[in-house]
Amino acid sequence: MSTARERRWLDYCLRKTYYRAIPAAAPPRPNLDSNLHSPERRLIELRMEHADLDALIDGAAIQQPVDELMIRRLKKRRLALRDQIARLELVLDPKEPA
Repeated sequence: MSTARERRWLDYCLRKTYYRAIPAAAPPRPNLDSNLHSPERRLIELRMEHADLDALIDGAAIQQPVDELMIRRLKKRRLALRDQIARLELVLDPKEPA
């Protein structure tokens, strides 16, 4: 009779072997390395910058004393990024076919 520890070890080894045998289905990735200035890459960069500004604004709002001028400037920059993202999304994926 095996102990509980041995059973857990056997289960672990079986799961490890099972998951290693099944290849993970990776989603298809666009080839962004071929063109460093592609619109798709620019869109990703803008979204990342927008998310960074969100985090920065949230952090600045928590700090005491609150710097209202800095928060207003950050929000204005975030809004400008959102507009750029929207324009680029329309270029890449228009609503109506041409």
